[in-house]
Amino acid sequence: MDVMPKWAEVVLVPLISLLLAGIISALVVLAIGEDPVAAAKLMVTGALGSTYGWGYTLYYATNFMFTGLAVAIAFHARLFNIGGEGQAMLGGLGVALACLYIPWPHWSLALVGAAVMAGLFGAVWAAIPAWLQAKRGSHIVITTIMFNFIAAALLNYTLVNMLRPKGSMDPATARFPEATNLPTLHDLLSPLGIEFSKAAPANVSLLLAIAACIGLWVLIWRTRLGYEIRAYGHSESAAKYAGISPFKITMIAMIISGALAGLMATNNVMGEAERLVLNSTEGAGFIGIAVALMGRSHPLGVFIAAILFGFLYQGGAELALWTSIPRELIVVIQALVILFTGALDNMVRMPLEKLFLALRRARTSKAAGAAD
Repeated sequence: MDVMPKWAEVVLVPLISLLLAGIISALVVLAIGEDPVAAAKLMVTGALGSTYGWGYTLYYATNFMFTGLAVAIAFHARLFNIGGEGQAMLGGLGVALACLYIPWPHWSLALVGAAVMAGLFGAVWAAIPAWLQAKRGSHIVITTIMFNFIAAALLNYTLVNMLRPKGSMDPATARFPEATNLPTLHDLLSPLGIEFSKAAPANVSLLLAIAACIGLWVLIWRTRLGYEIRAYGHSESAAKYAGISPFKITMIAMIISGALAGLMATNNVMGEAERLVLNSTEGAGFIGIAVALMGRSHPLGVFIAAILFGFLYQGGAELALWTSIPRELIVVIQALVILFTGALDNMVRMPLEKLFLALRRARTSKAAGAAD
C-alpha cells in the first residue's frame, strides 16, 4: 500500500517543491539588492499580463511539451533519454527538407508532411542509441549525450556546406515558401472575435503538442503496448517472464521518444523562424528532462509543467530586460526550480511520507481504541 495518497503524490509534492524553489529564489534576488516581490510581479505581468506575453509563454511551452513527452515515454520504460536536444536538431533538418524541396499547396498539408519528416528524423536518431543499448549493452545516457554533439556537428556541416543559399554568410537555410508558413494564434483566434497579439510567435503547432499529450496518454494507459512499456519499466525480469521482449520495448519506446522530440521543430523551425538556423533548439531538449520530472512522466503533468517553464522563460526575459538582475541569475532561478522539483524531490517526499504514515497510524489506533 502506498504511504501517501495519490493527490499528495501528484499535487502536494510538486507544489511544496515549487514553493521552496520560490523562497530560495526570492532570497537570491534579495541578496543582490532587488525587490523579490516586484520581480515576481514583473515576471507574472511580462509572461501572463498580455496576449503578447501569453504568446511567448505558450511558444516556449509548446517546445517543452514535445521534449517533456519525449523524456516521459522513455522514463516509463526506465530509459533516460538525454538526447532530446540532438533529436530535435535532426527534426529541424527534416522540417527544412520538407518545406524547401516539396511544393506544398497549403500550410495544413505542409504541417502534416513536415511533422512526418521531423518525427522520422528524430526517431531514426534515437533508434541508434536504442539499438546500441538493446543489442550491445551501451548505456543509453552515454550514447544519447554523445549523439547530441554528433547532431550539432552534422547540422553545422549541412547548413554551411549544403543548405546555405549562395552568397549568404549566415549558417542558415533560405526562408521557407509562404505556403508553408503556419498560422499564429492571432490568425486562429481572430475569426472567433478574440483579440491576440500579432507579434507573438505561438502558432498552430500548440494544438499539435496538445494532441501529442492526449495521444501519449491513450498509448500509455489504454493500449497493450503502453501496458508492456510500463511493465518493463517497473520490472525487467517480471516483464521477461511474461513474454515481453526487452529489445522490442527499448526500440519502440526510444523511437517514439525521438519522434516526439523531433516534432518540436514544427514549432521553432517551421512556426517561428520559418527557416532552419544553428542552435534553434536553445536547450529545450534538456529542459524537457525537468518538465518530465516535474510532471511525474504523466502527459497532463507534462502539459502543466511545460506551461510553468514557459512562464519562467518569458518572465525571466522580462526581468533581464527591465531590471538590473543579470541574465545569468535568471538561469540560476530556473535551475533552482529544476533542482527542487527534480533532483531534491526526496527531500520533500520523505517528510511527507512520514507525516502521512503517522496520521494513518493515529487513525488506526483511534479506531482500535473506539472498538475496544
